[in-house]
Amino acid sequence: MSKGFDDGKDAGALRTIGEVGDALAIKPHVLRYWEQQFPMLEPLKRSGGRRYYRPEDIALVHRIDQLVNGEGYTIKGAVALLENDPSKGGSPKATQAEPLESASSQTAPDTSKSGTASVDLFANVAPSPSGATPRPNQAAPSEVVARLKNIRETLAAAISA
Repeated sequence: MSKGFDDGKDAGALRTIGEVGDALAIKPHVLRYWEQQFPMLEPLKRSGGRRYYRPEDIALVHRIDQLVNGEGYTIKGAVALLENDPSKGGSPKATQAEPLESASSQTAPDTSKSGTASVDLFANVAPSPSGATPRPNQAAPSEVVARLKNIRETLAAAISA
């Protein structure tokens, strides 16, 4: 991950916070903040607290920058994503949802309490592995769209009844 560095050092050389910040266009105070927020980001610290980033630290900083500034993840969402990413040393957690039931096998909405149908919009929808909320321009997964169409039909039938 040394393509951003034009300092003549070996690709595996340790780099200071200033060198990393200059190469990746990230201010040093942001890098220090990210060290507090991302437990997996641990550059070497030498005398006087001087930080030295290894190539894997630099790759992680680049990935954090992509997630937070490029893809719109929150800090919390980026941390969750990186912790669940086996390639980053995390352990994957079960985040896959059960397959959605087909529209024909769904039960009728419960109307016993208020006389109106109550529908759980998020039933059978798995949380995002990162905990992040999709951005508005992000396409919704097809199973969510199918579930929402089913809800629309259920509501239309309840209203017309």
